[in-house]
Amino acid sequence: MENATIIDFLIPDFSEKILLVDESADILTLIVDSSAAKNIIRTLKEQLNFFFLTDLCGIHYPEQEKELGVIYHLHNLLDNKRIRIKAFVTKENPQVESLTDIFSGANWMERETYDFYGIEFTGHPNLKRILNVDYMDYFPMRKEYPLEDATRTDKDDKFFGR
Repeated sequence: MENATIIDFLIPDFSEKILLVDESADILTLIVDSSAAKNIIRTLKEQLNFFFLTDLCGIHYPEQEKELGVIYHLHNLLDNKRIRIKAFVTKENPQVESLTDIFSGANWMERETYDFYGIEFTGHPNLKRILNVDYMDYFPMRKEYPLEDATRTDKDDKFFGR
């Protein structure tokens, strides 16, 4: 199965919901409207045999208008074809639909993404923290804090390529 075949199949139903198509690193990547991500993934599973949800994770790009995102990696085992779907949401309304009714394996990955990025999966059967303590009031994978202590003087940046 070629990337063009997948795109040609999805365009008639989701042309306005597919925001960007990229084929870098030999993998087809679609950036989609978050409201349509579930329907696109369901279509990929049911009609193009992408039965394996390889991974689901969060991302945070603080410089973007919609700074939080979910990345889905799907695999068609019959044709040995992979596809990446990205859907972005705002930090003020970090909600996407849960895939647990399509892929049972999404359950743990959505909980982990919620725990580390604060992305809420509507319709998830048990969305609560999975690795961090319940009383933690922040999401540790968001890029909201500096990585290094700015007052530190024992490191010389020229040795680190900075």
